[in-house]
Amino acid sequence: MVGDRVKLIRKELKMTQEQLAQHFGIGKAALSMIETGKTGLSTRNKNILVQDFNVNPDWLDSGAGRMFNAEPEFTPFRLRTDNSLPMQSVPLYSIEGTAGLVPLFEDEAQFQPVNFINIPNLPKCDGAIYIVGDSMYPLLKSGDIVLYKQLQDLDNIFWGDMYLLSIDLDGEEYITVKYIQKSEREGYVKLVSQNPHHADKDIEMNRIRAIALVKASIRMNSLR
Repeated sequence: MVGDRVKLIRKELKMTQEQLAQHFGIGKAALSMIETGKTGLSTRNKNILVQDFNVNPDWLDSGAGRMFNAEPEFTPFRLRTDNSLPMQSVPLYSIEGTAGLVPLFEDEAQFQPVNFINIPNLPKCDGAIYIVGDSMYPLLKSGDIVLYKQLQDLDNIFWGDMYLLSIDLDGEEYITVKYIQKSEREGYVKLVSQNPHHADKDIEMNRIRAIALVKASIRMNSLR
């Protein structure tokens, strides 16, 4: 029964009836009726499960195959002071569509997200973007998604943590993800890569045009 499979999906996602019902835009009682088979699953809500949660539509209809088309490898990067939210919808932006981090951070409201990422029990995030490059490989690879929390003041840097950065290099924006450590040079910070083939680099703090603390990463692994 489709309702049983909807309930299994919700349990697998560790969502309450209230949380999934809110995502569907319906009441808890209406979701309960779907899960018990008293009413059917609408096409709109089926599409939400398929598009937002990567549910296999064949499995949803018949129980055949795997529950999910793809399995996200989710890695949180938490601070001890972080407070997790039961569920949040994090906007996913295209850097090409926003012309860089600086305009995006200055006024997110003017940009349309390409999608939304729904993850339970994650600290508050301002947005998410796809990354390019291999400086943080194997922890992160090109095409992974990082979820971030904007930092308004460089004085609030947590040394040794991972950051999404926009750096001015000869008038052009360079976007990267790096660990930030203290530099021995006054007015500089040290950018450190996970990839041992990338050397550490000191950079002037005034060349950092935008900065955000990386709160989590997502890698999609295709299931066969």
